[in-house]
Amino acid sequence: MKTSELLNEGLKRKVAITIEADNLLSQLDDKLEEIKAQANIKGFRPGKVPISYLKKIYGRSAMSEVMQKAINDSIQDVLKERDEKAAMQPKVDLSDDQAVINRVLDGKADLEFEISYEILPQIELMDFKKIKLDNPIVDIEEEEVESELNRLFLNQRPYGDRDEKEPVAEGDRVRLNFEGKIEGKPFAGGKGENVQLVIGSGEFIPGFEDKLIGMKKGEKKVIEVTFPKEYSNKDLAGKDATFDVEILQIEAPKADKADDEFAKSLGLDDLEALKNAIRDQMRNALENMGQQRIKRQILDALDEGHKFAVPEQLVEAEFNSIWDKITHEIKEHGKSFADEGTTEEKAKEQYKRIAERRVRLGLVVAEVGNVNEISVSDEELQQALIAEVRRFPGQEQEVYDYYSKNPEAIAGLRAPLYENKVVAFIAELAEKTDKKVTREELAEMIRKDEEDDRV
Repeated sequence: MKTSELLNEGLKRKVAITIEADNLLSQLDDKLEEIKAQANIKGFRPGKVPISYLKKIYGRSAMSEVMQKAINDSIQDVLKERDEKAAMQPKVDLSDDQAVINRVLDGKADLEFEISYEILPQIELMDFKKIKLDNPIVDIEEEEVESELNRLFLNQRPYGDRDEKEPVAEGDRVRLNFEGKIEGKPFAGGKGENVQLVIGSGEFIPGFEDKLIGMKKGEKKVIEVTFPKEYSNKDLAGKDATFDVEILQIEAPKADKADDEFAKSLGLDDLEALKNAIRDQMRNALENMGQQRIKRQILDALDEGHKFAVPEQLVEAEFNSIWDKITHEIKEHGKSFADEGTTEEKAKEQYKRIAERRVRLGLVVAEVGNVNEISVSDEELQQALIAEVRRFPGQEQEVYDYYSKNPEAIAGLRAPLYENKVVAFIAELAEKTDKKVTREELAEMIRKDEEDDRV
């Protein structure tokens, strides 16, 4: 094999490769020997077919396999010899002149081709001890525990049917059908059938539950509400809407307040034990939110602390993945880029920056893991798989089989585990300063972080 470098600019490489005809013919002989041992041809005993006869029958097809293997092997040899890692599978450029290819297939000419690829960059990792993190600390106030206890009580306390003549009252549990409309047209996600709702729980948008008070079983009504300006769905935020509602069932509460008996109905010893369980649950939720915020700070620091060229092929692949999702969402909701306050050109620029950031962070995270021998164990991966399977009750076997048969799906489970372990490793080295914030402030930080990922 002979090689000649044609391009070496930044991360881009192009190498010309020549594999001599004698080399290919030698490999062809080995291939034909394999075929000879397995061939079952009329007129010849197994394993006794002359090589010359096999070459006449299978020569070209066998040489085609030899050529493909020689190309693949030569690519690996070139990368190893040059001590380079290709960002993606190198592109192979063969002659498109069939006469030239035929001469190679006949063993009368050398195989000449070029490979083009981008290499993974060398990464000099920053000093993680210099990273400064704000560790958000949220105190759990007693009134918050009481509020959560009240919410739980409203949803879990025992109920009994009201007299059919009695209307809906505050605290009642109702079952209803509803369909929301904006400017007279139904909107996605605005319809529900046989939905259970506790009046006063605040589960629906402001004003909705209040306007059900006074309705009777079987009654139908059109109520008017306005979505909050800060509503999570931007398509609905701040808009006036009407809901066609029908009350199917009304149940009145049988208990006025949470007590020891209520706690015991949930499997706990007494009311204090229930409050402690609520407090622990809230603490765990806040810790997860805090870790999410710390992770974002670490990723921002890694992005800022590692400025290097990234392979264009990887950025393009990541961008295409993002762009497909964005255009699908816009089409799905009947929107345009103008509705989002931008243009297609500006949106592409924004998402290309996001794609480049993701690729850079992916390379940095991988390097941190390699250098510090961080890995995801089979046990950790199995636990993640079990958690994923449990998300689909009734379909456990189908989900498990899907992951078992799809290496890419398993890789999709492994990737976030690996990233989180790398982030945890860096967090241990970084300088953390506790910073007291409210639950609302922490939630807003996370919301803004997620918003920034889309800008």
